[in-house]
This record gives sequence, structure tokens and C-alpha cells, in this order.
Amino acid sequence: MLVSIITINLNDKTGLEKTCSSVFAQTFKDYEHIIIDGASIDGSLDYIETHKDKFTYWISEPDSGVYNAMNKGIRQAKGDYVLFLNSGDILYNENVFSKVENSLVKDIDLVYGNLWIEGRKGEGFTNKYPGVIDFNFFKRTSLGHAATFIKRTLFETYGVYRTDLKIVSDWAFFFELICLEKRSYLKIDTIIAVFYEGGLSTASSYNELHKEERKKVLLENYDLYDINFDQLLISNKQHQKFYNKINPRVELVTTNRFFLKILNSIIGLFAFILKKKRS
Repeated sequence: MLVSIITINLNDKTGLEKTCSSVFAQTFKDYEHIIIDGASIDGSLDYIETHKDKFTYWISEPDSGVYNAMNKGIRQAKGDYVLFLNSGDILYNENVFSKVENSLVKDIDLVYGNLWIEGRKGEGFTNKYPGVIDFNFFKRTSLGHAATFIKRTLFETYGVYRTDLKIVSDWAFFFELICLEKRSYLKIDTIIAVFYEGGLSTASSYNELHKEERKKVLLENYDLYDINFDQLLISNKQHQKFYNKINPRVELVTTNRFFLKILNSIIGLFAFILKKKRS
């Protein structure tokens, strides 16, 4: 079972060294390592060239963003599964792949474990993903790339990551696979990788971008309007169509305004009935 590890990098030589070292140390060797560098000028290219014999493929050229770089890696991948281990992220220990190997079977589309989250001050904790992930899960968060093995053929079927989205294209991809397409997944109770806070996806300055892009995806594709991540409005014409597609256990939470509109309608109906009885 060949695993394609894709590492993207831009001017983070220190992070790249840490990432690659964690890959080189794996006891399981049935993997290919693909490096996509965005024309770094900090010495990253020197490091890549020094260790080029350990990489199946590498390139250093300008790109238009994170997802453009990730898509370049996908197009070069030959493995059964793809794991994105971006520069700075590291595999938890040298036995990660050996522990995961038996779970990477052809009839499972996504295999994911947990992440160790390392804080800026050195404190850390295990981010444990649930065994069941559904619509309500994606209202709050997403799967971690560094903890998720993705069957490569899924990209052939559903396409690569959207590059018009700067920060939530992976969320949109997972959402489509699990909530709409009902693709298979398996949770394994082991820590896959270490994720360091402070990157693009955790920066507070990107909170509004997160909201706007998720809103865009939901509105464009599912006629669903995201208000505050946990408050949703669905148009009447699409409500049943969408509800039938997503996990049947989904709980749709409305805004107070929408609830009051329904309540007022009910009150109006009772008033009408009462008036008819009196007349």
C-alpha cells in the first residue's frame, strides 16, 4: 500500500527540515515523498537539493497559493493514499505509518487519526476527532490534513482543491465527500502528526475569511446560508432536497428571526381558526 506524502513549503527551511526528518525516520518505507516549493529564497532549495535522492519528485517555482501548491502535488502522486504533511508539521513518531498500515484498505476512502496540537508557548494537547463525523461536525470544524489519509482516486472523481478559496478548500472537499457523497471513512485512535499553532489556518486575522468562504461554499453549492457557523437558514425550495442528501441525524438550527417567523405563522393560524369558530 503506497502512501504519497505531499509537503508544500514557502520560505520555511527550518520547518521543512523538521517535516522531512520525521518522514525519513519512519520504520515503514512504502511511501513516496513529494516536495512542492514556492520558489523559496531562504535556503530551502539548498536543503531540497541536498536530500533530493530521498524525494520521489520535487519542484521549486512560484504558485498562486496553498491550494495551487497542494494540487501540484496531487497531480504527481502515485500512491493509493495521500497525506498532506506541510512544512513545519511532523509525524508524531517513527512508527506512525506502521500503526496505520493495516487500516489503509481499498474499501475505505478516508482514514484519520488524532493530532497533537503544540501551542506557541510549548504547551500541547491531543485533538481527538470523533468516530462519527457529520453535518454538525462540519459546522464547527474540519478534519486535520496532517491526520487524514485520503484515497488518491477521490481527487480523480471529485476534482482537486478549489483555488478560488484561500483557506477552506479542504473543508469544502471533506464536506462534500462525507455529508453529500457518503464516502466511507474510518477513525483510528492514534496520534498521526504534530500541528504547530500559529500558521495560516489558526491566525485570528483569518477568522472573518473563514466565515466568508464557508458562507460562499454553502450558498453556491447547497443553497444554504451560513450566519454564524451554528445558525443556519435554508430556503424552503431546497430544504427537503438538501436534508435528504446530508446525514439523516442532522439537526438544523435556525436563527431567532426565522423561529419567530414560524411562531408568528402558527399563532396567526390559531387566531384564524378561533375566529372561524366564533363566527
